Amino acid sequence: MRTKWDDKSWKKDFLNMKSLSPSDAKLLMGGVKGLKDSWRLGVLHVECKRLKKIQE
Repeated sequence: MRTKWDDKSWKKDFLNMKSLSPSDAKLLMGGVKGLKDSWRLGVLHVECKRLKKIQE
């Protein structure tokens, strides 16, 4: 299975799934600015996948 790194559809879905902190919402909409942001984005992506599994 190949990962599409430029796929942004999960970000829009995740913004609508739950309420996020302003910094997390800004990160999802604005993108990564550094290493710390990339780590946080990875955490948010894993949480999004977990929530999608629960909803199914």
